[in-house]
Amino acid sequence: MEFKKGTIDGVVVKPFRKFIDERGWLTEVFRHDELAGEFHPTMAYASLTLPGVLRGPHEHVDQADLFCWFGPGDFKVTLWDNRKESPTYLHRMEVMMGANHPGSMLVPKGVVHCYRCVSHEPGLVLNCPNQLFMGENKRYPIDEIRHEDDPNNPFVLDERARRVHI
Repeated sequence: MEFKKGTIDGVVVKPFRKFIDERGWLTEVFRHDELAGEFHPTMAYASLTLPGVLRGPHEHVDQADLFCWFGPGDFKVTLWDNRKESPTYLHRMEVMMGANHPGSMLVPKGVVHCYRCVSHEPGLVLNCPNQLFMGENKRYPIDEIRHEDDPNNPFVLDERARRVHI
């Protein structure tokens, strides 16, 4: 499978607008009036990623992720369009997000994604997916296809990287 570099249909990268005053800053993470209903978050979680650590790659069958990158820390985010019906099928996209590029990224279902903390300090990520993890009361299987442990997967970035699941 060969990927070509380019944007991916449905992936939305939105820089945060910071409102700064003497107390610090504030930014809107998402607004219902700026996000299609199918992507409205149903939960949120935060993760801390250590320098050099790669999370992913994986994709979701039904879930979309709304990642929020504030800092501290910076990330290299890589995505592959694995949706055969997409006009950007087999596109590969890389975006820098985090302290130096704060913003959000909407990742639709079927788009393989991973990120690596590329800064010297750990990085924080907030995710606001549109599905509950393991469904209501955690009664269902996890909605993801993990590629990180498949030696034949086409989404490998660097075999020497320490892998951690997201």
